[in-house]
Amino acid sequence: MSIQIPRGTQDILPGEVEKWQFIEKKARELCDKFQYQEIRTPIFEHTDLFTRGVGETTDVVQKEMYTFEDRGKRSLTLRPEGTASTVRSFVENKMYGDPNQPVKLYYMGPMFRYERPQAGRFRQFVQFGVEALGSKDPAIDAEVIALAMSIYKSLGLSKLKLIINSLGDKESRVAHRDALIQHFQTRIGEFCHDCQNRLEKNPMRILDCKQDREHELMKTAPSIIDYLNEESKAYFEKVQQYLTDLDISFVVDPNLVRGLDYYNHTAFEIMSDAEGFGAITTLCGGGRYNGLTKEIGGPETPGIGFAFSIERFIAALKAEEVELPLHKGIDCYFVSLGEEAKDYTVKLLHKLRLAGFSAERDYLDRKIKAQMKAADRLNAKFVAILGEDELKENRINVKRMETGEQLEMSLEDFSEKFQELYQ
Repeated sequence: MSIQIPRGTQDILPGEVEKWQFIEKKARELCDKFQYQEIRTPIFEHTDLFTRGVGETTDVVQKEMYTFEDRGKRSLTLRPEGTASTVRSFVENKMYGDPNQPVKLYYMGPMFRYERPQAGRFRQFVQFGVEALGSKDPAIDAEVIALAMSIYKSLGLSKLKLIINSLGDKESRVAHRDALIQHFQTRIGEFCHDCQNRLEKNPMRILDCKQDREHELMKTAPSIIDYLNEESKAYFEKVQQYLTDLDISFVVDPNLVRGLDYYNHTAFEIMSDAEGFGAITTLCGGGRYNGLTKEIGGPETPGIGFAFSIERFIAALKAEEVELPLHKGIDCYFVSLGEEAKDYTVKLLHKLRLAGFSAERDYLDRKIKAQMKAADRLNAKFVAILGEDELKENRINVKRMETGEQLEMSLEDFSEKFQELYQ
């Protein structure tokens, strides 16, 4: 019986993995320009971190987490998202005491959610995210959104739609919560079991229900925008002003409700408007979470961040037919004839690699013609040919594949001469 890959996972093979590397490299470069530093957290954490940080009423906690007991009977969970782990590390390592505030971090790595696999959605997926902790300035909200948009646009995506909303401060959310309970209470029996459970615990989550989205009460539900107090209104208006100043187009959607419990004030999603992208158009989501650090055991610290999956990023590139400028080919391929020449290329190959070039040689004892075909398949810029006669005469022939031009070099200074030739 053959062993196959688990459902909801994928192998990323050579030829495809280069796209991932290119996206990751570009994201790191932009984070560096925006002064965000990388943080790496464990792939599994204590389950309590996610039930408290992500929220007990969320689908992530209720249905999608990979949770297990270790040999010490401790409940551990494979991380379903990156914010809770990043904030836990922020608190545990007392980064709130760093003189450089806000603390601006980014992360990248595998996340795990047990959900129905579909196009662009996996049970193990790679997530890139940023978190800015320590500032309640609406300008940092605009900066975080601008960074997300910059990453997408820098890689060629243009059919993007930014949706924003305000979830308000605590006072605003309490007023909205009471209005939602009153709105849904008399007919809550018509909704799914999850929505019935959420009515008292977190009625805003009802608005995010996929099963009951077409119910008539959904269309008439009270909008959070109508319950924002003056402070929350002023904050949201400031965020919009900054986005306008940055020439970032956006649409205000009062129905936007992020799926995690820790959000307040600014919430946003970046969608793909590309034709044929699929039913799930969200590429990136994020928002402000001013109460999360306190919930995890740290001091009251404002924060905002976003996250996106690399898988969906690549799907959007495909939908817009964007070709990444990937480096293809190698600098030099060694073709050898005869046992002594073949042995000698081992040293030449290593020296060329140490000099900073990508190089390869034959390992299958193929004939000259087959070796040349291998060089073609690898898209080699140059082929260095060494036979028994050349070895005796202390020379090597180098062919520029694009033009067919051939040169002769001394074996002793081949590496140095090749560098000059390559320039």
